[in-house]
Amino acid sequence: MVARLSLDDCRRHAPDFAGLLAGAAGRYDVPGRALSVRTLLHLPRTTRPNGTVSRNAVIGELKRNAIRLRADQKAIDSLIPKDEFPLSDLRFVRLGNSQADQIFSRLHYLRSAREGSVNFALVDPVNRLPVTLCSVTPLEWMRVGRQLQSQFGVPLGAAWDVSRVYSFDVAPPNAISFLLAKVRQVIRREIPSVQLLTTAVDPNLGFVGASYRAANWQQWMSIEARPYLYVDGIYASPRQLRTRFGGANLVELRAANPRGRFEQSRAKLLDSVIYCCRLRGETEVVPEENQRRLRR
Repeated sequence: MVARLSLDDCRRHAPDFAGLLAGAAGRYDVPGRALSVRTLLHLPRTTRPNGTVSRNAVIGELKRNAIRLRADQKAIDSLIPKDEFPLSDLRFVRLGNSQADQIFSRLHYLRSAREGSVNFALVDPVNRLPVTLCSVTPLEWMRVGRQLQSQFGVPLGAAWDVSRVYSFDVAPPNAISFLLAKVRQVIRREIPSVQLLTTAVDPNLGFVGASYRAANWQQWMSIEARPYLYVDGIYASPRQLRTRFGGANLVELRAANPRGRFEQSRAKLLDSVIYCCRLRGETEVVPEENQRRLRR
């Protein structure tokens, strides 16, 4: 039994982490995949700069996130599908904000919905419950938008971002890639000004982009990782900090909110990967030597 685990081992679900994860998921009756992502989001808070974290810290984060995940599931139990159906039986729909916002705000690892999104889902044929869903939003990441314009000729405003994806454990194989293909079709048909879909894949959470590659998306660039931020031990994105506190500068936040505990990760994080999909024609493969690494 090792006393310390590496973040890389946790991301790869090496045996030590996989065993702890399975034990916590079973003990608290929560899905292992969702628990893994939430835990990986919070582990960097207690990880040393050399990328290792104590076994006890891993156990503690698994327990804490399992308890929160169980509470989040209970809060929207009526929206959680329980039955499995083959992919061919699922129906593609545009999903209302009420359902989508509840699911993303409770079960997505960021625990928030993106304002101004258009939501789509594959729903089961009996209860019409979302099995796999995503939100699509005009691209707001200007650094990515400018690179798309300069390198690929995509005008500013012509790219939209797949900003949220969530798939329940009952979803059949290939549900996400099937949903992405349907979304591409409907956006191309209904919003002709959109030329490209993008998304950011964070490998620090164990994501490898398999569903995007299966839907014929291509890796076009990467973007430098920035430290994860936490408030009272809970992850908060810069957007969430700005909404809640009016800013995301930790020094200023600590001065203005002396009772709050504002932290950031210290270990080096992996860069996010930007996947893209043209709405018309084939999405070209970009050789690795031509993929730009964008700075924050």
